[in-house]
Amino acid sequence: MTTFAAIFDLDGTLVDSYDAHYEAWRRISASHGVEVTVDDYYSHFGRRNEDLLRECWLRAGRGELSHDEIAALDHEKEAAYRELVAAHFPLMEGARELVESLRIAGFRTAVGSSGPPLNVQRAVDGLALAHPFDAIVTGRDVKRSKPDPECFLLAASKVGVDPARCVVFEDAPAGITAAKAAGMRCIAITSKGHTPARQSAADLIFPTVREVTVAAVTRLLH
Repeated sequence: MTTFAAIFDLDGTLVDSYDAHYEAWRRISASHGVEVTVDDYYSHFGRRNEDLLRECWLRAGRGELSHDEIAALDHEKEAAYRELVAAHFPLMEGARELVESLRIAGFRTAVGSSGPPLNVQRAVDGLALAHPFDAIVTGRDVKRSKPDPECFLLAASKVGVDPARCVVFEDAPAGITAAKAAGMRCIAITSKGHTPARQSAADLIFPTVREVTVAAVTRLLH
């Protein structure tokens, strides 16, 4: 049987986390007298927190952040995010069913996320899959953030599938660019904050994850 792999970014594809992430950014930045706008948030979506922190703090005249300051702010923001989703996990409708259907069809499955390990594990737990992912890559596992392809190439290596036989599920333009740079096919999910026009580099675009079918994914890889 021909082996393919499906690599999932979690935020905005399997987890409807857009609002919770933005609210977490808004809260922690305001507590430090710095503004993070919706445009700031969108332009950095799918990338490391460090990039947004450096740019917004510099713009606010707060100077260059040290490594320790970035680590502390990053911890604050992600703790706020996990608190927001703790009461009600924002699972995308159809997310669990798609992952399970691809596994039944013989796909290897992996996570390729820029998020911190605790957030990624929270999302994986929230999915409550009958079978675990074959590999998980988080922001801690890579040196370069999206749009660099390192995250997805590492995920492909971990599941033992050639990049040309992998399909990436993304929503952010930076992630789509990373998938294409890795030599992979890409399916975009038009979640909150995104438009099909901004996702035009993807091979296929679906308005929701529940509309993706195994047949469509398989045809794309063939």
